[in-house]
Amino acid sequence: MSEVQQPKKGGRGLRRAAGRDEVVKVRSVVADELRPRVSSPDSASAGSDSIGTAILGAGPAGLTAAHVLARRHHPGAVFEADGTVGGIAKTIEFNGYRFDLGGHRFFTKIEPIQRLWEEMLGDDFLTRPRLSRIFYKGKYFSYPITAKDVVGRLGLFESTLCALSYLWASRHRKAEAETFEEWVTSRFGRRLYDAFFRSYTEKLWGIPGSEIRALWAAQRIKNFSLFKALLAMLGLRRTHVTTLIEHFHYPRLGPGQMWEAFRRRLEERGIPVRLHHRCTTIKHDGAGRVESIVLQANGDATEVPVDAVLSSIPLSDLVLSLDPLPPQKVLAAAARLRYRELCLVALVIDDETPFPDNWIYLHDPGTRAGRVQNFGAWSEDMVVAGTTCLGVEYFCFEGDDIWELPDDQAVRLATDELAKIGLVDPATVVDGVKVRVPRAYPMYDLGYSSAVAMLREYLAGFDNLVTCGRNGLHRYNNQDHSMWTAILATLNLVDGSQFDVWSVNTEAEYLEEGEIVDGLLDVALVG
Repeated sequence: MSEVQQPKKGGRGLRRAAGRDEVVKVRSVVADELRPRVSSPDSASAGSDSIGTAILGAGPAGLTAAHVLARRHHPGAVFEADGTVGGIAKTIEFNGYRFDLGGHRFFTKIEPIQRLWEEMLGDDFLTRPRLSRIFYKGKYFSYPITAKDVVGRLGLFESTLCALSYLWASRHRKAEAETFEEWVTSRFGRRLYDAFFRSYTEKLWGIPGSEIRALWAAQRIKNFSLFKALLAMLGLRRTHVTTLIEHFHYPRLGPGQMWEAFRRRLEERGIPVRLHHRCTTIKHDGAGRVESIVLQANGDATEVPVDAVLSSIPLSDLVLSLDPLPPQKVLAAAARLRYRELCLVALVIDDETPFPDNWIYLHDPGTRAGRVQNFGAWSEDMVVAGTTCLGVEYFCFEGDDIWELPDDQAVRLATDELAKIGLVDPATVVDGVKVRVPRAYPMYDLGYSSAVAMLREYLAGFDNLVTCGRNGLHRYNNQDHSMWTAILATLNLVDGSQFDVWSVNTEAEYLEEGEIVDGLLDVALVG
């Protein structure tokens, strides 16, 4: 079985560190290995043992932050607890097959991110056709949902009830929805919520929609109007369908190929990426300045002086690793943050096209799996010719029965479930493996917002410590937004900028089509 592990005001520019006589001296051989080759006249590392900026985590955010550092000629090093770069966006290799930990489309409105992806992979950055559907009550519905498909498959009577439910909800909408359930029912109606949102959402999070904050819905369900869709279905309104709905970009060998390319580029430019190096402690002076970090590798602990820390590790881990520890109320806030785990069961299928979709959402309450990926439809080079590999996703908490289930039983469960709904013939399943992914999804439960606010306020008191990325902000961002938060956080750190990293992907148009993108188009990310 495989397992993936993972306010004081003032400028945030890198400044000369205070005296380090009290820091434990590291062995010279270790220090020489960790010290980057990039030089900077402004770095506090000149004439000291500092490695420059320590980047914690080698997922999309951490590697992007390191890329910006390298382009700005600042020294640093990346430390990753896992044995592979990419975080949850890594690619697993198994007996000649490659698969994601869930599907990872490369889609963005942020032009610098798109150019960076294209520059990194060139011709290996494919444009792929998209087909995704929802399985519900024995039928397949197009996704994104279309009114024509809903009417055709639910039938006129049920569709009429859905429309009446929508009209009632539109006239009784709360001024501000607080929960996921309130947000969706006020915009789609109760019946559509029950049909297309309730089951999958509760599978994903393991709690009722009434206990999930509305922000998650606002981030994940955008730019869809049932009223406009109905007008379009009746021919009373033209729709504007962009090619980004019908196609997406994807690395030829899976998302891990992108992050391996980032790693190579970083090491060519003098910023090492150290795998199997877990940061266990972040030591600071108690007055808002980080001085060193403690790394665990091969059973040994090594303390390394740093100029700054740029973190993409889980926000709770970051806070709990601080030495001295924060006040008790801050520790309690960190402990309140919850995560949802993922078990992915990869099935090798002796059938090239068991179904044509890239992925299918399994809303059917009788199926424990929440989604299934067809990786041969993502890229033919991910699988052996004439076969494919399916990724069956089970959302859970650590310690749940599916989390503890042995590989062979998990493969049998996934096979039986897909056979029951007619997606595969069990006789075509020739191999399989289970992969456990801890902390795959930061949870938006009822207590998370106040906890994040307290941690954010506390961390604002540090001059040379910033956090970014999906887990670093405890925000369910896509990888492009995670990368953008890393770019902005790094600019805050090295230039003393004041970009609001925490607002990325929370406000419509923010950092996607607004003026701030235009103002940063000249940031040297490519080349």
